[in-house]
Amino acid sequence: MKLVSTQLSYFFSDNTVRRNVRALLKYVAFVSIVVVIFAELFHLIMVNVEGQEHSWFTGLYWTLTVMSTLGFGDITFQSDLGRIFSMVVLVSGVVLLLIVLPFAFIRFFYAPWLEAQIRHRAPQSVPADTSGHVIICDYDTIAPGLIERLKDEGILYFVLEPDPSIASDRYLDGISTIVGDLDNSETYRALQLEKARMVFANREDTVNTSIILTVREVAPNVPIIATAGKENSVDVLKLSGADHVLCLKQFLGEQLANRISASRARSNVVGHLKDLLIAELPLHRTPFAEKTIRETRLREISGVSIIGVWEKGRMQPARPDIPLSNSSVLVIIGTEAQLDALDDLLIIYNINENPVLIVGGGTVGTAAAKALQEQDVPVHIVEQDPTVCKRAREHCQAVFAGDAEDYYLLNEAGILEAPSVLLTTHDDAMNIYLTSYCRQLNPDLRIVSRITQERNMDAIHRAGADFVLSYASLGVESVLSILQGRELIMLAQGVDLFSVPLPGALHGKQLAETNIGARTGLNVVAIQDDGEVRTNLSGSTVLERGTELLMMGSNQQRHEFNEAFGS
Repeated sequence: MKLVSTQLSYFFSDNTVRRNVRALLKYVAFVSIVVVIFAELFHLIMVNVEGQEHSWFTGLYWTLTVMSTLGFGDITFQSDLGRIFSMVVLVSGVVLLLIVLPFAFIRFFYAPWLEAQIRHRAPQSVPADTSGHVIICDYDTIAPGLIERLKDEGILYFVLEPDPSIASDRYLDGISTIVGDLDNSETYRALQLEKARMVFANREDTVNTSIILTVREVAPNVPIIATAGKENSVDVLKLSGADHVLCLKQFLGEQLANRISASRARSNVVGHLKDLLIAELPLHRTPFAEKTIRETRLREISGVSIIGVWEKGRMQPARPDIPLSNSSVLVIIGTEAQLDALDDLLIIYNINENPVLIVGGGTVGTAAAKALQEQDVPVHIVEQDPTVCKRAREHCQAVFAGDAEDYYLLNEAGILEAPSVLLTTHDDAMNIYLTSYCRQLNPDLRIVSRITQERNMDAIHRAGADFVLSYASLGVESVLSILQGRELIMLAQGVDLFSVPLPGALHGKQLAETNIGARTGLNVVAIQDDGEVRTNLSGSTVLERGTELLMMGSNQQRHEFNEAFGS
């Protein structure tokens, strides 16, 4: 009974529902008046024309049976006037009772009632003993990937949604969703905010400000990570109380810029691991191309270790006999001094002083141009929007206004001589098209691109892209790195570097005996023991109890490792 009363109170609290119910009641009143009028006319005709006496209730009974088309036939008119009246009552009943009334009932009462029940399915609070959970304020492009990773880590999450209908749909889809207003302190108290692990404010900048202020009112110490759509919003969100503000579009541009090839061959640092640096080294026009990993002798020359090889968008383990090509990109690890020594050796190679070409001068493209400008790399931008062209001019050598599909425009921008092209449009189909087009125009070009939907990853690599990164995956990795208290290492789309305590099944075994790579596809890049990281591994390396394996691979491969060897 309590549930029914709660649903009724929620149902009738909606202004639209109340208006609908009033309209339905008015129609029922109109039909009732029509029935009463027909019942009175029945008496008049029966008495004055047919010469029969009937009770008022009989008149009502006859009217309802005729209007509902039941027509028992126990009471009938013998005169033409009476039969004409019967036909009028019958047709009126078909229209009013059999057509309009059911429609009105469903439209004004039943459908809103069902909708109210559906809306009421999503909960408005979490259990009182909930703790260590993550509160996500919007189910945006980042949320699905983040939720999947939180599940993998065994971390409870809740998505906050102010619209009851949307919340109910997500709840029925298996997403832990809570209904509540984003700027209401009671909403966050119902979410057990003070015991939460983190709040992720991932809505518009203005809404995020309101969320942060409300969260700080309820729980001053809970960590808050916020996204910022504009660079100018970063300071506002921090002053409002956010612990970390992620300007992801700008960060995406910087990450993409770090993957291009320009001017000379060099390593590009993508992350830190203790005192070691993880970097990527494109082999285009270097002496290491067309050799095997063993033949490069990189460890002997500079001290760095090769931990993986990118080949046309796919990560391969660093086996000694792996052949390398001009399109290969080595993933290496070493100290800052070792990477500097390697860069000194490569300074004479891959000399191409022509400008890097950026297609798209929006937020991502401009951020990439700024990053390249700081590295003294010349940049040309191709942009269709005249307003964006004006803003982009201060961050590049030249802006070429027009359609990137225009061969003459691309040729004028330098596509045939450019060392790299960076595709930053927000349209995946356009990026795939331009990737294929640019690859045909300049086969030696290094193509770096962004994508929006991860399902397009294979398609853009087939088109010829060398490196691809999405806004969503960057957001997921950024949030997780903060949540786990580690530095962000963004290798590529779908590939992560993570540490796993050595499972008991592998204690005392040599690395070659484990067959980790063959069974899971993961690449063991280092071993961490008592805070010391060892990268010079071989097949005879013994895995001792208490060590951690540092491995590189996808989340699916990590699942396969846990299934094969135990988590």
